[in-house]
Order: sequence, then structure tokens, then C-alpha cells
Amino acid sequence: MKTYELESFLKSFLIFFILLEVLLAINFWHEYQVKKLEIEDKIHIEMKLCAYTLQCEGVTTDFVDKEKDKEENILYKSGDFYSFFKIPTADKYLMKVVYPQEKFMYRVTRLEEKIKRKFFLYSLFAALVSFLFAIYALTPLRKALRLNEEFVKDILHDFNTPISSMKVNLSLFKREIGKNVKIERLENNIESILALQNNLQVFLKETPTQSEQFALEGIIQNRITYFKTLYADIDYRCDVGTVVLDTNKDAFIRIVDNLLSNAGKYNRAEGEVHIHLKDGVLFIEDTGKGIKNPSKVFKRYYKEQDRGIGIGLHIVKKLCDELGVVIEIISTLHKGTTIRLTLSKIIKKNT
Repeated sequence: MKTYELESFLKSFLIFFILLEVLLAINFWHEYQVKKLEIEDKIHIEMKLCAYTLQCEGVTTDFVDKEKDKEENILYKSGDFYSFFKIPTADKYLMKVVYPQEKFMYRVTRLEEKIKRKFFLYSLFAALVSFLFAIYALTPLRKALRLNEEFVKDILHDFNTPISSMKVNLSLFKREIGKNVKIERLENNIESILALQNNLQVFLKETPTQSEQFALEGIIQNRITYFKTLYADIDYRCDVGTVVLDTNKDAFIRIVDNLLSNAGKYNRAEGEVHIHLKDGVLFIEDTGKGIKNPSKVFKRYYKEQDRGIGIGLHIVKKLCDELGVVIEIISTLHKGTTIRLTLSKIIKKNT
């Protein structure tokens, strides 16, 4: 089950389960209150039996003067329970029957335990029903997602043939006429298409876990060389030292490509991009347009510009999470954006 499928499953399960739990809680609270009143009624009946049959097990009795504030056959609660009953042979006196609070609390405690056991069993049943409901609700979504993924995979596969043909023919054309600016632009455009294709492939599958060691500066310089041909008016500067990383190289290149591409694409004319490393944190700073809502840019399909489809930074976040890289964005409109990549977990330690 993929991350977004798991998220949908958990949300469906929790919403339905919480709803059932609330209904169960209301029902059992009502049952508890009714049963508690029944206990009080039973206590009153036991006190009446004591008064009329003198079988007074568990209660105490006393004789008191008959007064106006002492109503007969009424259950009083003041710590202990007590009631006053008429004595047939003595009009001036009443029989006071007292039921200890400790015994009442014992019966209430037993009731609570019974209610809790029932609530727990019903909750297990509610959890099972919620699980089945979540599976049922997720099934059509998963089918739709699978169809969508298969459709995208088919398109990506169909792209391979024309792109390969373009690369081969462009290579032959380059041999015939030699180095040419227009051919370089075509090569860069093909590379851009391949980058988009790779992004979609990453979007559809998990990142490979195979790690290798490579120099950070070599990767950055290589990608800067590529992006300088696309954004010739942007000044890319790099100062990362001789740090060696130990992680999945292809995934890390995807991260760098997306970030450097955005830094060039959304920069101002004659703008700058500065890449530098400090205390295990890689900074990518640009002088571009800035971002209105930095907290939203990692959401799938969110975009603030007309260009693109809004999955680039979502893929970056996904790859960073899988590689153990913490990414932060600090941006000011019309001044620029700073990307912070904490590489401490993937920097090769000296031994």
C-alpha cells in the first residue's frame, strides 16, 4: 500500500471508528445512568421490605420522632441512603432505615466494570467494522489510481522510442555539421524532457535503496554546467568543498536538478544562484521571484506559476524524506528563496 493510499485508508478508518465510538459512548453513558437509577430503586425496595418484614440484612434501623420535614417512603441521599416508614403501632414515631454509601458504591463499581467490559467488546466490533468500511471505501480509489498509473507508465514507455530516435539522429547530425549552438539547445531540450520523464517515474514508484559514495562538488558542478546552457543569463556559483556523500546517487541528482531548475526558471534577468555548504547544510540561494506560501509548495499539484504541473517540489520532498535529508524553504516575495538541505545523515564520516 502506497503512502497516499495508506493515508486515505487511515482517514476513512479513523473517521468511521471515531463516529461509532462517540455513538457507543453516548449509548453506554445513558445505559449507565439508567442502571444506576435502577440500583437506587432496588435499594429503596430493599428498605421498604426491611420496614414491613423486619428482614434488614445489609441495612441499619432506628426509631425517630415523627416530624413534618420527615416524609414517609421518600429516598433521601446524604452520604448514606435513608428513608422513613410508618410504624403501625406507634403514631408518634417513624422507622428510619439506612443503607450505607459503601455498599451503594460497591454496586455502582460493579456496574461500571460491567459497562466497561461491554464497551470494550463493542469497540472491538466497531474497529472491525471500521476496518472493513475503510477497505471497501479504498477499493474504487485504488482501482482508479492503478488505472491512472498504468496510463502514465504506458505514455512514459511510448516516449522512449521517439526520444531515443531524436537523440540518435541528433548525434549523427552533430557529427556531420560539427558543434552548433542550435544543436546544443536541442540536446538541452531533450535532456529537459528526460528530466520530466524521470520525475514522473519517481512519482510512480519508490526510490531505490542502493547507496554509493560520490563527491558532492562533482554532482553540483555537473548540473550547473547543464543549467547554464538553459539559463545563460543566470550566474550559478558553487562553494561546497570536498564533501563525500553516501546515498542513492540518482535520487540525489533528481533533488538537485529540480531545485536548480526552479532557481533558474523563476529567477530575475541577470539573476544569481549561490550553492554553498555550511555545517552539513547545503544552501541553494537565488535572487528570484520568491514564494507566496512556502509551507504549501511540497503539496502535490500546488503551484504559484502558470508553468509546470506542480509535482516537482512534491517529488523533491518525497525523495528527501526517503534519503533522510531535511529540507526547509525560506522565501521573500520579489527578493528570492533559500533552500536548506540538511545532509548530516548522508555525509560520509571520516574513519
